[in-house]
Amino acid sequence: MVTQEEYPALLEALTGELRRGALVLAVLSQLHERQYGYSLKQQLAAQALDIPEGTLYPLLRRLEAQGLLESEWELASEARPRRYYRISPQGREALADLGQEWQALSRALRGLLKEEKK
Repeated sequence: MVTQEEYPALLEALTGELRRGALVLAVLSQLHERQYGYSLKQQLAAQALDIPEGTLYPLLRRLEAQGLLESEWELASEARPRRYYRISPQGREALADLGQEWQALSRALRGLLKEEKK
């Protein structure tokens, strides 16, 4: 049994698990136009989905390795290279499929949570 003192850490861990699954969908949904990592991080934060850099950049690399994103390096105006990401054709297909799955899961959970309130 978790003590009152341990509960905040448990809740934080459970919340992290819940968010991790949604991050793939969130990232894919925002890369129809190419963006570099920091601009993507800012865009997601503006939508109340703040992702730490230590989570975002490994996720971008993993999605690219899976073929869901494409990337290219470009020199920015300050002569510092930036890696730009864009969703790939396979990524668009995955986004559509994951979006449908998310909607179905969301409907099911809404029903379960309504039952819980009764």
